[in-house]
Amino acid sequence: MKQLISKLESIKANPKSRDFILADARDADMAWGVTSFGKKRISADNGTERYRTKPEFLEEIRSVIDQGIIDIVLASTSTMHHLAHIERLFDKANATPAVRINDATDIWIMRGASYTKNPSVCFRSSYIEEAQYGSLSAPRTGNPIVNLGLYSITFNNDLRADLNSMNAFREFRRDAEAAGFKYFLEIFAPNAPGGGLAPEDIPSYMNDCIARTLAGIPPAGRPQFLKIPYFGPQALEELVSFDPSVVVGVLGGSSGTTHDAFKLIADAQKYGARVALFGRKIKDSEHPLEFIRHLRAIVASEINATDAVKQYHAVLQAKGYKPNRSLEQDLVLTQTELCYA
Repeated sequence: MKQLISKLESIKANPKSRDFILADARDADMAWGVTSFGKKRISADNGTERYRTKPEFLEEIRSVIDQGIIDIVLASTSTMHHLAHIERLFDKANATPAVRINDATDIWIMRGASYTKNPSVCFRSSYIEEAQYGSLSAPRTGNPIVNLGLYSITFNNDLRADLNSMNAFREFRRDAEAAGFKYFLEIFAPNAPGGGLAPEDIPSYMNDCIARTLAGIPPAGRPQFLKIPYFGPQALEELVSFDPSVVVGVLGGSSGTTHDAFKLIADAQKYGARVALFGRKIKDSEHPLEFIRHLRAIVASEINATDAVKQYHAVLQAKGYKPNRSLEQDLVLTQTELCYA
């Protein structure tokens, strides 16, 4: 975790630091099931035909780790067990391994399911010790192999559901501190808002929920950083300025166009975010490694979002990859979904 810790320390010491943490979220199998890994591109120049298998997905993650650009690779406990515990790929890698340590019902999106229509119910598939050491029976000797997790809460303005979520979070914090386990906190947009919560009030409602949640946590139990939807400059600047000691990151949401992704990370950085966690935007791209390389170039101020789209298409053409959209279509900004479902 040396690279990640160094960046976090730099950002906390200087909120205007240009250090930026980039994460590749590969944890979709805790939500979607068989369809999680996306469609397989049979060849560079002809479309897609079937869903990728787990071995194919693991191979792509290996290439991301080897590339050395990503700061965090987030995955399910089972995926990370294979890569970190069995293959030990992170022993000398720049990237820090992380697991989704809870999987509440608002991310249960299996085919035919309707769980997301109801307020989120807290749940944890994995035990912290399984992430750290590989199993509940493994010896607790030496440093944990994986010692970072994503904990997620979805507030819905539903007293019973939100109270249950907060109680579960409190219990998790106790378990995490006892195990020496670090975490970052994800706050999703409401999946089933209640109490007459209007769409236009959700950004301010979420900011208040975040401030309220962190107010009850002493420094030792606080998350390393936040992962939240990007609701625009005003909401992000309000949250970032409220407590400069909190490092704020944005989630990617649904795939959208390439310009959606590149503009999102550029704007998020401009208005105070210092972390971006992209899952589907990377996974569903034509060439994940080139996509990641352009994300890094944007936050390093080497290129702007629009020119990055054009350059990305030029690289795809040079490599013989057929883009998902024409350049003209890929430069359009669309309204991508901000919740997991």
